[in-house]
Amino acid sequence: MSREGMFRDEAVVEVAAGEGGDGCSSFRREKYVAFGGPNGGDGGDGGSVSFEAVENENSLFRLTRNRHVRAANGRPGGVNNRAGAMGESVVVCVPVGTMIFDLKHGNLLADLDEVGMQVVMASGGKGGRGNSRFVSAINQTPRRADKGLAGEKRKLRLELKLVADIGLVGLPNAGKSTLLRRVTAARPKVADYPFTTLDPNLGIWETGVDAKPTMVMADIPGLIEGAADGKGLGHQFLRHVERTKILLHLVDCSIDADDPVADFHTIRAELKSYSPELAERTWLLAATKIEDEESSQRADEVFAAAGREGFKISAVSGIGLAELRKALIPEVFSTE
Repeated sequence: MSREGMFRDEAVVEVAAGEGGDGCSSFRREKYVAFGGPNGGDGGDGGSVSFEAVENENSLFRLTRNRHVRAANGRPGGVNNRAGAMGESVVVCVPVGTMIFDLKHGNLLADLDEVGMQVVMASGGKGGRGNSRFVSAINQTPRRADKGLAGEKRKLRLELKLVADIGLVGLPNAGKSTLLRRVTAARPKVADYPFTTLDPNLGIWETGVDAKPTMVMADIPGLIEGAADGKGLGHQFLRHVERTKILLHLVDCSIDADDPVADFHTIRAELKSYSPELAERTWLLAATKIEDEESSQRADEVFAAAGREGFKISAVSGIGLAELRKALIPEVFSTE
């Protein structure tokens, strides 16, 4: 599948609710009744356009291909006081974590950060009243019938921020994708060159704990120096760690890494530059690619520079993964 079919975290869409049906102007026509009373029915309301956060969507890709969403118009009223049918409404399914903005003014209209949240973004027009509605003591034979009202129209900008328990952060080639493949069923692309991960990937980590049997882990494109200013994948990365409960910092400590301590400081600096609140988020530290004594010593240097203990892991051999899992579970619980 091409990248175009894999992931989109932004979309612009125009929504249009249905118009209300016109009211009917009619009079009874019965045998032996020369002047029957008014019996025009009301028009039906137009359909609305709503957005709902669902579990089985993980991208805004569908909306990038269908930028116009329109609900059906209401039907006109009929004779014998028959009301017109309401127009069919449309519910657009979007991923959990979708934020909806007014395109023109830029203000946030809705933040769908929980499964099942639904919001109406364009209300259908009200159906017109039939002439039977206008009977009065003064006017027994009204001919007036209202036109249906227009439905709402608006242009929206959608922005997705992934919702996950654990967000993996680190420089390109820190081992994020390899770890995700090892501990979840996700299958992100893995290769030994920068920016293999161009799109966020989500995986489900089975914990074996009844109270929380699974944790959602997000592998997000790697940071580079200047990411907070938009360099590299910049904000495309940082947006998706804002909703994670815990950040897991991965630092490549293999003999091929140039300077693991400097890499760690780069990660911390970019997070703090982008958002001080994000930098203060609960985080754990893991030294990756620990395959020999030299890489283990380099990990100790990183832990000393960080001022905290971390985990020495190898996603390839499985070293340290059980200990890391045990540490992550209570940390996730403490943020809920």
